[in-house]
Amino acid sequence: MKTNLIPGFATREATERYTQTFGKNCAEGHYSDFINLHLKLSSIGLGTFPGAATDEVDGQYAEIISKGLQNGINVIDTGAHYRYGRSLGAVGMGLRKAFEAGVSREELFLVSKGGFLTFKEGPPQDMAAWFDAEIVKKNLGNLDDLTQAHLLNPRYIAFQLELSRQAMGVETLDAFLIDQPEVHIPRIGKEMLNKKLEQIFVVLEQAVKDGRIRYYGISTFSGFRVETDDKLFQSITSLQGLAERAAKIVQGDVMAKHHFKVVQMPFNQVMLEGFTRFSQTTGQGNIAGTFQAAHQLKVYLMASHTMFKGHLATQCTDTVLQSMSQLKNHAQRALQFNRSTPGLGTTLVGVSTPSHLEDVLEVAKMMPIEKTAYLKMYQRTE
Repeated sequence: MKTNLIPGFATREATERYTQTFGKNCAEGHYSDFINLHLKLSSIGLGTFPGAATDEVDGQYAEIISKGLQNGINVIDTGAHYRYGRSLGAVGMGLRKAFEAGVSREELFLVSKGGFLTFKEGPPQDMAAWFDAEIVKKNLGNLDDLTQAHLLNPRYIAFQLELSRQAMGVETLDAFLIDQPEVHIPRIGKEMLNKKLEQIFVVLEQAVKDGRIRYYGISTFSGFRVETDDKLFQSITSLQGLAERAAKIVQGDVMAKHHFKVVQMPFNQVMLEGFTRFSQTTGQGNIAGTFQAAHQLKVYLMASHTMFKGHLATQCTDTVLQSMSQLKNHAQRALQFNRSTPGLGTTLVGVSTPSHLEDVLEVAKMMPIEKTAYLKMYQRTE
């Protein structure tokens, strides 16, 4: 276990300083406020999911992350299972390069995830034998916790959180998310899922107390996009209720404040549900879209699937093309569309090819689309 982890976490003073130094060439509207703490976070963040599990791609990610951090992109997103766990180390290499160039830990917002199994050597030939040796015998979970390749057990989540910290080389993650917990609902039901999540939230509240993370939340694929009567639907308000109970347990205080403050969901010009589907209640008598509800509930919302698995890098809707014809290519249009969406804090894009980073940096120099003009794009599609 490493003992030379870099201390620190994102702070208001440091992120504001970052906008004036490494972000000086970015547009003023490029930075969002993280809930009520006024952390300045870039409207585009670098993801680390795509790419082969090779040394070459590791090196590319390290260079991309280092260059992005030195040019106004201060949000990095990864996961314990990304590229069979190799993305964590690639992020660590990129961070060290950026730190050597003068970027400070407190200027950055670092996110990792857990839940899906981490196969360090790639998918095992004998899954049953691997699971017995790496999970059961290490007391990290059992078959009752497993759905497909997703393991929902507090001990395994704690293991993946520690794996993330160590591989990235930092003492504190700004956020740690449970990745797609809704995959368990068809097998165990929502009530049992919530019981498991509350147990995991206890682990994450303890991690906050211990200084290993600052905040936590979930990342969904379907949970925030489907209708309320869909069995996969997830309510932010209900999840915060689970977090409140977890915080009271850990802190031993009935007035304890939870740290469930970050959510991720897919959003792009063809996956619009987060903005258009009014499915969330906020506890204030309101029914709102997920983006609106997150804002009202003081949760920072990040978008995944900005490029729709690469499709939107080579094509876009007619409405978006007409509204952003002056942009150089479809990738820039996809980024600009997402980052201009009211209520969206940071849109994430996986960049494993160095030349693709240039599109990210060019869009960062542009002001987001003005709200009225943005909303007109929806009117055109009706």
